[in-house]
Amino acid sequence: MITLKNFHFGYSKKKAVFDGLNLEFKSGFIYGLLGKNGTGKSTLFKNICGLQKPSQGSVTSLGFNPFERNPEMLRDVFLLPEEFHVPAIRIEEWAKTMAPFYPRFDHRLFAELLGEFEIPTDNRMSEMSLGQKKKCLISFSLATNTRILLLDEPTNGLDILSKTQFKQIIRKLNVKGDRCIIISTHQVKDIEDLVSRITVIDSGKILFDENTTTISAKLSFSSGSSVPESAIYAEPSARGFDYILPQNSSGNHQPDMELLYKLIMTNPAAAHSIFTQN
Repeated sequence: MITLKNFHFGYSKKKAVFDGLNLEFKSGFIYGLLGKNGTGKSTLFKNICGLQKPSQGSVTSLGFNPFERNPEMLRDVFLLPEEFHVPAIRIEEWAKTMAPFYPRFDHRLFAELLGEFEIPTDNRMSEMSLGQKKKCLISFSLATNTRILLLDEPTNGLDILSKTQFKQIIRKLNVKGDRCIIISTHQVKDIEDLVSRITVIDSGKILFDENTTTISAKLSFSSGSSVPESAIYAEPSARGFDYILPQNSSGNHQPDMELLYKLIMTNPAAAHSIFTQN
């Protein structure tokens, strides 16, 4: 569905954001694209949908070169950017203007999501709070039903209740075999229990790329008053210590995304060794 081969990109000749990246996003998955701010998550999204062009290598989305902006591709790709502008018109008028670009747009779903987010539809979009604007755009992006959906830091600007609503809505989505949803974030807890595959990038490189089933089979996550000798990562917590153990240990095999992310960022070699064992 999305393939990057020997992907190079930089905003200047002296500083490369990506240098020879090889990565594939397949249909039927909700991906968590994790990384610190400034690691290139937004740049990756812009190349996938054709807003930017690689300096070397290739990107294909749905079999197309995204930078050629083929209409057949554009109607099946939607990017919700982290930073956005909304017009001084009402939601209904805006949706009538934008929806025709997406043949599979579901007006009923859009209305349902606006209701779940408690968005006042009588107000002009420009008069809404940041959180209301974000929830409106999230609702529209989900209603497009595009085969590729890119959500760039979607929970930024949302309060705790709204983040919970976002997770509940994503959980209810039936990601069919022909859809690929990628959620980029540096707030790892916000997408826990949502994603089926985790990809971590840092300094233009892939540090980690595994599905959650494999993670659950390889690692367990637990807490206690002391840290077992077999722990491969541990940190103090209100329970004493939270830690990650190898697969043959007792504990919760539901991945703790935040702990896993910290392990990957602080000791990628340890994470790599676990996942390359037979």
